[in-house]
Amino acid sequence: MDSSNFYQEQRGTGPGTSVQPTASEIKQGFAPGPTTTPALFTPLKIRSLTLKNRIAMSPMCMYSSHDGFATDFHLVHTGQYALRGVGLIMMEAAAVAPEGRITPNCLGIWKDEHVEKLEQITRFAHTNHASIGIQLAHAGRKASTNAPWLIKVHGANADEEHGGWPNDLIGPSPVPFSDRSWMPAEMTIEQITSIQREFALAAGRARRANFDVLELHGAHGYLIHSFLSPISNRRTDAYGGSFDNRIRFLVETVRSVRTQWPINRPLFVRLSMTDWVEPSGDIPTGGWTEEESIELAKVLAQEQVDLIDCSTSGSSPLQKIPLGLGYQVPFAHAVKRNVPQMLSAAVGLITTAKQANSIIESKHADLVFIARALLREPNFVLDAARQLDAFAQYPHQYERGRSKPKHSFI
Repeated sequence: MDSSNFYQEQRGTGPGTSVQPTASEIKQGFAPGPTTTPALFTPLKIRSLTLKNRIAMSPMCMYSSHDGFATDFHLVHTGQYALRGVGLIMMEAAAVAPEGRITPNCLGIWKDEHVEKLEQITRFAHTNHASIGIQLAHAGRKASTNAPWLIKVHGANADEEHGGWPNDLIGPSPVPFSDRSWMPAEMTIEQITSIQREFALAAGRARRANFDVLELHGAHGYLIHSFLSPISNRRTDAYGGSFDNRIRFLVETVRSVRTQWPINRPLFVRLSMTDWVEPSGDIPTGGWTEEESIELAKVLAQEQVDLIDCSTSGSSPLQKIPLGLGYQVPFAHAVKRNVPQMLSAAVGLITTAKQANSIIESKHADLVFIARALLREPNFVLDAARQLDAFAQYPHQYERGRSKPKHSFI
């Protein structure tokens, strides 16, 4: 071991890797004996990347940027999960254009100057043997809102006085999210082409920042999803109406992104698998459906997309979501059943190690994205290993904090 490198691991592939305890560790009480590897801690190979376990941090907006720049907050926030064994850290939605931010405080990747700080973050992750990705996004008609803790002060929508851009919102059609939302302008064909180019340029910046994985945000009512759903897409040209037309914007964006994102690096797409809106006379399907998501996954499998990150909802305030533990897992399972050439990830109210392990063990998903549970418990991965009777590599600096199933004075 190189004593000058304080991060270098002695065995395994870094914190969160399932390894066998040494005789000394067993003697000291850190493990009762040799251990097995639960499904949650098996590696997952995607193209040239091998994830050390099946636990990913879900992309979560932190609303802590100025002019789109990552800050020291992002380095510390993201870095803690690299230290604590998360298999894949997915950074929050990064806007491909300034008007594509959800709030004025959201992360961006629309200019070359953003790359430097992002590269510092990926370097720290890689030094600690963590894989790291970033989600590319455009908020579309749901842009120019306020950060959650500012809503009580300034209201839900960010006006120009508070850094917003209410006159620059765009979408497939002039249909606001709700009667309290800003009105988007219908995108011209030139604007569609321009935004697709921005996604590609952002992918190139993500490559230069040395991210391992790229995810396109096609969920939660933001721009890509708003093209998919008939709730928000009322176009009558090549980008609206039929299924093939409504998926066109995403498919073309994927192709554009792949021109800048290396073929050996994984590409994910997050989808809202259903809008959870009941059928109506206006929209007989209610909105975007699970069946359409499955058909789209089949198309994306032919477009060099490796994994569907299966979320739901976000297109309408009329949505009726049946919240419950693992309520979105069946959608990830549906992708695995119906599109065997596509990997799937489960997300949404996955809160315990046993629940997450069961999802992988039962082959309902290939990867689990953990969100709020990781905010509550940054040590989720290392604690999960102990709860599942596995033995995971710790960062050297934290080794003394490892729990002992039995205690000794050795």
